[in-house]
Amino acid sequence: MEWRDDYSVPDEDSPFTSWLRGGTVDYSYMEPWTQLMRRLIGEGRTVRRVRVVTEPTSPYIQWEHATTVLNEEAGEEIRWLPRHRLPEGVTFPLAGNDWWLYDGRLLSVGHLDSEGRGLGSEIVEDPDTVAECVRLRDRLWAVAIPHAEYKP
Repeated sequence: MEWRDDYSVPDEDSPFTSWLRGGTVDYSYMEPWTQLMRRLIGEGRTVRRVRVVTEPTSPYIQWEHATTVLNEEAGEEIRWLPRHRLPEGVTFPLAGNDWWLYDGRLLSVGHLDSEGRGLGSEIVEDPDTVAECVRLRDRLWAVAIPHAEYKP
């Protein structure tokens, strides 16, 4: 689950700036991630991501949308959910931080500073918290828009 409208991580600063200027972008920094996705998908695993975004979308989200083809080519499934289309009553668990759910039993919660830079991750195995996130993931996945159909 991704909740933020900007992820200014150092590895992406130069490619993002190049994209903003309409220049050639070197996406080689994504190779470790896409290789991991191919390996996981090859092992029969599923990797899905919901990106909750504010509309109109930020330049960063527009760039992220443009690069998502690389994630999907590697086997990741990505859907987009405009924030104004969140189902009524949805709350953001884990203090609104992004999280990854592994095998329906473990969460990796990302922590960011006030400028969106990564501070590290926390592992959460509490069954009630994990169950809450599984329910939310399933609920939002069902209403989110597949990448090919979403136009920021």
